[in-house]
Amino acid sequence: MLILDRSTYDGIVAHAKRDHPDEACGIVAGPEGTDRAERLVEMVNAAGSPTFYEFDSADLLRLYRDLDDRDEEPVVIYHSHTATEAYPSRTDIGLANEPGAHYVLVSTREHGNNDGPVEFRSYRIVDGEVTEEDVTVVDSLPATTSPASPTSQGDPDDR
Repeated sequence: MLILDRSTYDGIVAHAKRDHPDEACGIVAGPEGTDRAERLVEMVNAAGSPTFYEFDSADLLRLYRDLDDRDEEPVVIYHSHTATEAYPSRTDIGLANEPGAHYVLVSTREHGNNDGPVEFRSYRIVDGEVTEEDVTVVDSLPATTSPASPTSQGDPDDR
């Protein structure tokens, strides 16, 4: 299951509508190993196409350096479909190279960049296998808990 906070969900939808009729693309980063989608990073579709998206290679290199500096990873990789349903195409499946990521597709085919709902769906794509998953939108992500420190009190019977 993918859990997104309302502002991230709204940001992805706004990006998809703003870039329509071209496909929008981006990621949502989170702390390594946590599956917490915390930081929306809108990217430019270097293909500038209504039927295909492509991250600019220089932008992608900068992004991965930034993620590394912040100890983050791409938790969500998203893009929009402007004329078809929110389901991964053969090209999308072939390009899915982050097995731990959630792949979000937003279809703007019904309303374009006008007011109105979009189709918003999430998938796991591993070794060409596509599995749809539920998306839950919450007001805010739950607070993180840090592991117990070595100076914690521990079990009272151990004292």
